[in-house]
Amino acid sequence: MIGKIVKGKSFKGCVSYVLGKEDAKLLDSEGVLSTDVKAIINSFYMQSLMNPNLAKSVGHIPLSYSKEDEHRLTDAFMLKLAREYMQAMKIVNTQFIIVRHNNTDNPHCHIVFNRVDNEGKTISDKNDRYRNKKVCKQLKDKYNLTYGKGKDHTNVQKLKGAEKTKYEIYHTIKATLKQYKDWQQFQSQLKQQGITIAYKYKGQTNEIQGISFKKGDCSFKGSDVDRAFSYSKLNSLLNNTEQLQYTNIQSNKITQQANSSDSTSIVGSVLDAVGGLTNIQPHDDDYEEEAFKNRMENEEDKRKRKKKRRGFGL
Repeated sequence: MIGKIVKGKSFKGCVSYVLGKEDAKLLDSEGVLSTDVKAIINSFYMQSLMNPNLAKSVGHIPLSYSKEDEHRLTDAFMLKLAREYMQAMKIVNTQFIIVRHNNTDNPHCHIVFNRVDNEGKTISDKNDRYRNKKVCKQLKDKYNLTYGKGKDHTNVQKLKGAEKTKYEIYHTIKATLKQYKDWQQFQSQLKQQGITIAYKYKGQTNEIQGISFKKGDCSFKGSDVDRAFSYSKLNSLLNNTEQLQYTNIQSNKITQQANSSDSTSIVGSVLDAVGGLTNIQPHDDDYEEEAFKNRMENEEDKRKRKKKRRGFGL
């Protein structure tokens, strides 16, 4: 049993996808008019207006199970697991639908819920990725469900659609990292194999906080392909001296070409050269990519600053 946490802005896109799949089966719903897809979307949307300041009111969690457990996963049992999962994750007092899909070898269902609850309050997502992992393990142990064998043992040929593409990207990245240890070569090799990279900036700054990989029509955040492929973890592997040497060469070239420019434009050109190193592109990603570790570090920094201020006050 594996849960994947997703958040978004569009109930229309999410609900249409979940209910639009062939053989999709609505197992359960609460708080929505379930006469048709449009009615469900409108129900979610109307309640989200109770909390207009919440940017991402769409909660979407696919729950996937091992093929070995397929014979046990009747609609009733899958629904029972989904309801227990939601209760443990504190997804309560809100609208939801639970939909079963049969388009892959692995039995799975989709939970779509409103992060604006029935009282207009926000359902907390604090540490949700880590709580998700813990709850899935508890349910697997409770019901003796099969533990996964890991990505390396997955038969990619049996997968279909986006899931197959994601595993192809995973194996390509893993193989490339064994051969190349700098960003320029890494990106070049992936491009030769049909995979492009896009980066996500922090606000209007030049600071990169996220990465995604695209192959064909499918795009995935690095951490969704594998936790080891988040931008911060990849950067620690690929940000070596060869990259710095390349950056210095590019900076020198631009400095020579900008003799007649003022210092401000020279600095801007150098920054452009560094950006060109990794072909940075704006990336409109509708999903959350905030790691628990970063949140904890930010909270620790805040505590230290508060202590420091208290000390000055004395």
